Amino acid sequence: MTPHLIPLLHLASPQILVGGFAWSQGLESAVEAGLVTDGASAGIWIAGVLNASLGRFEAPLLANLVDARHEGRDREVECLNGRFAASRETAELLDETARMGRALGIWLRDLGVTGEAQLRVLDRLAPLTYPSAFGCAAAALGLGPGDALTAYLWAWLENQVMATVKLVPLGQTAGQRLLLDLGAGLPAWAQLALELPESQWSGLAPGLAILSSRHETQYSRLFRS
Repeated sequence: MTPHLIPLLHLASPQILVGGFAWSQGLESAVEAGLVTDGASAGIWIAGVLNASLGRFEAPLLANLVDARHEGRDREVECLNGRFAASRETAELLDETARMGRALGIWLRDLGVTGEAQLRVLDRLAPLTYPSAFGCAAAALGLGPGDALTAYLWAWLENQVMATVKLVPLGQTAGQRLLLDLGAGLPAWAQLALELPESQWSGLAPGLAILSSRHETQYSRLFRS
């Protein structure tokens, strides 16, 4: 058995109450705009976000955060945290990462998962973004960047699919089919994130940013982003 399987499953579990279920990351606006109407279009949308943004910026940034935390490079953790916060194009996206990061930081503190030195690092991050808190949690649990990326990408994908099931709506079987199809590609995305040089990081997704902005004034909403 993989030595870190249990902490890996723990970190990816929706039972860690960071509030991810409350956010759709622009997906609700995509449904409102008629861009996502069924399982096929949902798969295209989720894969598109992974390709344009998450897989090429957030994921490699997280891998570097885990490495930096393992090696005690606190200044680099602060810089990467600030860089991710600055990349959030809308108030909702920034609020999402700050709230989820703060919740995961509280989890780390309350469960005694990490030591005082790491907690002092987290306390200096304002806002504490979710990738930074996740990276610190992964390091504290003894997970390397590859395992941390697998957990992070799976948790993100599961949340997106569950939001799709509620919003389109889709049946549970269709949602599970989406998870099966899209989940098969996550190891390749994790590997890309480990290898992608910083000069090639890119989170450019203007359509997502526009839809996120529209969501702030959308009349009928189930989610906070």
